[in-house]
Formats: sequence, C-alpha cells, structure tokens
Amino acid sequence: MKKNIYILYLVITTAICFVSCNDEWKDEQFIQMASFKAEPNAQGVTSCNLRYNPEGKVRFNLPIVISGSTPNTKSRIIHIGLDADTLARLNQEQYGERQELYFRQLDSKYYSMPETIEVPAGVSTVTVPIEFTLGDLDQSDKWVLPLQILDDPSYDYKANPNKQYRRAMLRISPFNDYSGEYGGTLYYIFLEGNTDPLTLNTYRTFVADNKTIFLYAGTRDIDYLDRKNYKVFIRFTDEIIDIQKRKLEIWSDNAGNNKFKLGAAQSYYTKNEEWDPQLPYMKHIYITLYLSYEFEDYTTVPGQRLKYRVDGTLSMQRDLNTLIPDEDQQIQW
Repeated sequence: MKKNIYILYLVITTAICFVSCNDEWKDEQFIQMASFKAEPNAQGVTSCNLRYNPEGKVRFNLPIVISGSTPNTKSRIIHIGLDADTLARLNQEQYGERQELYFRQLDSKYYSMPETIEVPAGVSTVTVPIEFTLGDLDQSDKWVLPLQILDDPSYDYKANPNKQYRRAMLRISPFNDYSGEYGGTLYYIFLEGNTDPLTLNTYRTFVADNKTIFLYAGTRDIDYLDRKNYKVFIRFTDEIIDIQKRKLEIWSDNAGNNKFKLGAAQSYYTKNEEWDPQLPYMKHIYITLYLSYEFEDYTTVPGQRLKYRVDGTLSMQRDLNTLIPDEDQQIQW
C-alpha cells in the first residue's frame, strides 16, 4: 500500500512539474529588443554589395530583428538615424591618426531611406529599404553609411545595447561582372634591374563603369596613401583576339606623372562558365586577365623614380547560387 502511495505521489509531482515547465515557456525569457542584422567583419564594417547601375537606383534591404524567445506581440515603430560618432571611433581604432586611410561617410545625395520602419504584431523581422544612386561615386575612397537604431523612453521598443546589433556600418561596395578579388600569384611585378618578381596573393579591383574596373599599379592597394596616383583602368571589350581571348584596353588617368605605358604584349581576358557537377544550381564563372604595362613610382622615395614592369595574369572565380533571385545575394562573396 505504501509503495502504491509513493508511486502515485511521484506521478502527481512529475505532472505538476511538467505543466509548470510548459507554462514557464509561455512567458518571455529574454527582453524583446530591436537589432540590425549586419554582422561586421574584422574591420568593424559590413559589406554592402550593390550591382553598379549608372542610370538608376539600386535597393539594399537591411534587416531589423525583434529578438526574444516569444513572437513579437505588438506593432512597433523603429527609429533609425545616422551614427557619425561611432564611425569616427572606428576610424581612430583602425587607423589612428592616418586620416587618409579613414572610412568616409557616404554623402546623402547617394542614398535615401525612411527614418522609421514598422514592425507589425506577429512579425519579428522586417527590412529597411535603402535606395542607392552611385553612378559617379569614386571607389578609390572607402565609403560607409553609418546607421544606428535610436532609443528613447517614449518609444515602444528598446534598442539592443550591444553595439554590433544596435549599429550597422555599411561598407558600400558596387560591383559589375568583372570586379572583385583576383588571385595574383602569377601577376609578376619587376623592379628595373631585378629578375625576381614581386607578387601578392590577391588583388582587389573596383568598379569604374559597367565594362570597366580599376586596380592600383604594382603592389599598391586601397590602404596606400598615394594610391590615387597609380590607378590602372581596365576596359573589357568584345574585340576578338582568338577563339577564347578578348581584347582589354588599359590606361592610367595619371600617366603624365607615373609614366604609365602599355607593355610589349597585348592585354586580354578570357571568361568561361560551367555548372557545378555536384550542385546543379551552382554556376561557376571563371575570369582571367592578362596584363602587360610599365609605370614609374615617383612618390615612395622623394627625388627618385622607380621603374616597374608588370607582366602576368590575375584570375577570379565567381560562384552564383541560381536558386536565390536577388543578384547581390546570389553571388557567393
């Protein structure tokens, strides 16, 4: 008899605990707060890849999430504003007093966006539509749109206090069919008098227009103070050299100072596409550039001109997930 009473006691206790645990999860376990979904990279910024369009606007949808363990139960109006102070601190942390390397705040003429966005009841994620018009934006500077979720006691929400969620430092990166990061191990840079070439693992190229990109001559990149003196423009033409190769036109906008000139060989590119044998929705695009040019470095050593010859190839693989309709999301950056 005692054994039966003990078993009955255990059953009732377990049932009570089970109901109690279930009821417990009906209540909010975490504070519902408004957050951006914009994960920063090692530099503290979030890449915002935008298809280059010189004639119109390009939309970027920035997600806002209402966090918590239960659904959002009421309609909320989220307020969004600029955050120049955080951008200034970020520049100081990344580059100290080297202001020539700072991220620059994007001018308001290049974008438009709402100051508020509604999160309806029952919805936990919405997107803020940001319209960009970047036709004449100079990509030799590092442009950032610094945003924050505003907080005030009168608002019907609380902004996430974590700076990585409350703020979004959008690094504006227009792209075209040919821009991006190229492998450079076969891109040889010869200093006059030396037979051993200089190389870099990767080279970043930037948009000039739909058919043109630019990079920096030799081993320079976007973090060189004198980079704007050594821009090399590369235009992709349809002029056929042979069954695979198409002609490239290359030039510098500062040839009077850096003495840029074409090399002995014709610069060209190849472009091939194939579908992934294992993932039938994945499309691979392979682009190879062969470049041949010469230039003079007139800024590194005051009063001296260092002559360089560049002769070699850059290669890029761009992967597209064709199941995704939005092109900026389709590319596997």
